[in-house]
Amino acid sequence: MTTERRAKKAKYSEQEHARRKVSFQSFPESKASKREVSKSSAKKTDVSTESATSGKEKLEPSLSSSFKVIAGSYERLLYGLQGTVSVVSPASSELQWTLKPIFIFPAHVSCIKSVAASPQGGKWLATGSGDEIIKVWDLRRRKEVGGLMQHEGSITHLTFPSRSHLISASEDGTLCLFRARDWAVLRSLKGHKGRVNSVSVHPSGKIALSVGKDRTLYMWDLMRGRRAASVKLGFEGELVRWSITGSLLIVQYQKIINVYSTDLALLHTMEHASRIHDVKFAQRVNGEGEVVLVAAEDRKTTVYDVCPDSGTFLRAIAYLIGHGNRVKALDTIRIALPSTTRCSTTLLSSVSSDGTINVYDLSFLPPRLSEGIVERSPVVQYDSKGSRLTCVTLADGDVDRLEPPVHNKGAKREREPESEDEDEWEGFETEIT
Repeated sequence: MTTERRAKKAKYSEQEHARRKVSFQSFPESKASKREVSKSSAKKTDVSTESATSGKEKLEPSLSSSFKVIAGSYERLLYGLQGTVSVVSPASSELQWTLKPIFIFPAHVSCIKSVAASPQGGKWLATGSGDEIIKVWDLRRRKEVGGLMQHEGSITHLTFPSRSHLISASEDGTLCLFRARDWAVLRSLKGHKGRVNSVSVHPSGKIALSVGKDRTLYMWDLMRGRRAASVKLGFEGELVRWSITGSLLIVQYQKIINVYSTDLALLHTMEHASRIHDVKFAQRVNGEGEVVLVAAEDRKTTVYDVCPDSGTFLRAIAYLIGHGNRVKALDTIRIALPSTTRCSTTLLSSVSSDGTINVYDLSFLPPRLSEGIVERSPVVQYDSKGSRLTCVTLADGDVDRLEPPVHNKGAKREREPESEDEDEWEGFETEIT
């Protein structure tokens, strides 16, 4: 590590830590000492023994009726918003949406490039920056857990394939797999020559794909923690995404989206109207098929219907408008609704260089194979007043819990809040075959 990099990381433990004591009001300092997981102290563990689940059947978690939007910016600021939905009146099915700031603070000493929240409860938040540090936050307690210093380059991508594991990508050409129980490094995956731009984990949790500056698509075996295959693309892939079912994958560069089958046969190539900044698959609210969401330079998110059996593989069906500048990033989440007409819906949140955070209800998309293109405005918007937003993630909102009656003031509660997450340390929710 160069002297410049050492100095940059030293700011995290000294100057930045001191600054946060003043400005970090919504995430108060913990009484317990903070823990830093560094490259020298992180313990490596065999993935094959950590990734298998126990024999217990896992129940699908219930949906939260609220949500959190977390966005990062060039100005180093991390924004956290609590989103809620309610019925306007008992006699009406009209919904009212709100976004309320719960924290705003400088989380890094350099611009924030990636944010990711763990699924199924949204306990963990990971943020990556140009300062080469991945910071981990406890969203429920609103406190910092520590810094992961495994990489020697800017953090380019973060994703939680499950609530028990985090995968990171960096300009140093490596991907790292962390275990959330103790934030130990399970594997450091090496193969790329140069910057890794994006990583996507298959819905099964067994394999991952990555693209980077070396114009190569890599496939990683997450069960064994090693490279499984690589394919020369002939272009620098900026984003790679698996579909919801895992039967398709997308590689994006500049204005181009390539759709591949699982055996990497090119199925379709589409050129978008302007420079693309983010792409994501989403399932329709009614469960009938998938759509592709494209955030781009044209100040809107375009929704494409995935129609593999038709002449047009990707067909534009809607424009999600409301931003005044390029749309930099987007994310989706499914939530429960208080309305009696619909049990749940899927929300999309997008962030723009104009400083706005928009939330859209995807239940209002036109049906499959419908003609024409419709425009949809956000159901709610938050304005950061000029911050150049770069990334966004959605997490389940705070859930109100009923406390048991206290019969003895001196008695210790039988169940600690952490115990509800004991199963999150059991690895990926897949079996090794």
